[in-house]
Amino acid sequence: MRNGPAVRRRKLGQELRRLRDRAGLTSPEAACLVGWHQSKVSRIETGRSAVKATDVARLLNVYEVCDPQLRALLEALAGSVNDAGNRWWHAYRGLLPPQYRDFISLESQASSARTLENTVVPGLLQTPDYARAVTRAALYDLPAEKVNSLVEVRLARQEVLRADDPLKLSAVLDEAVLRRQVGGGGTMTRQLRQLLEMAVLPHVCLQVVPFAAGEHIGLTGPFVIFSFPNIADLDVVVIDHLTSSLYLERKEDLRAYSAAFGTLQAQAHSPEDSLHLIRGIRHDA
Repeated sequence: MRNGPAVRRRKLGQELRRLRDRAGLTSPEAACLVGWHQSKVSRIETGRSAVKATDVARLLNVYEVCDPQLRALLEALAGSVNDAGNRWWHAYRGLLPPQYRDFISLESQASSARTLENTVVPGLLQTPDYARAVTRAALYDLPAEKVNSLVEVRLARQEVLRADDPLKLSAVLDEAVLRRQVGGGGTMTRQLRQLLEMAVLPHVCLQVVPFAAGEHIGLTGPFVIFSFPNIADLDVVVIDHLTSSLYLERKEDLRAYSAAFGTLQAQAHSPEDSLHLIRGIRHDA
């Protein structure tokens, strides 16, 4: 199991090595050009050592990488590992476990997310009351003020859907998510209304796998696939457990989960029919 920063260090290192190879430089040659010892370049490329955003910029200059988006992404990946101080969630550092902070960091940098949920509404689409009910159920012995702070974090995360360049979200929900009475009837009515409002956004695609579809691969558990601009090799799968998160970065894992998500989309209702189903459930609630 690898935590979020380790995944980013490893993938950042792989991309820097690819760019070095493209530039026709050996590791010792690159180190000489930036005034480092060769072992530092090696540690960065293998993910064994963290790297500052300024150091990434120096390497990219040596490798003659001019693409501004690629440079910004790689420098941001380095910064997310080493400099949490400029991230909004740093204010909640004492409350949030490291794996949750890692998840938020990945989510904030991703260009798209594909998520499967078979138990609850995805966090990015939850209402405050729904988020509070889910948090209380998962952390039943947590003081009310800390529950409220976690709800604040959940709502702050949703800003990625309202940004100038918003996260592209594709969500597949099992019908059980819509019918489970989380927080009571009033809470669910408001939650279903919010799903209807969010689903019409151009960067949000919401589909529902109906009960009539029977068994499906999503029954094995929820997951999220984060993708990043310009570099497909930075994609990562995140699987949440009760006390930890598993980050999968191997190409075979990414292919398997991407294929699983595609299968789920095919089994699910179309976005239009999914909205029709949600409206019906809300009307009957």
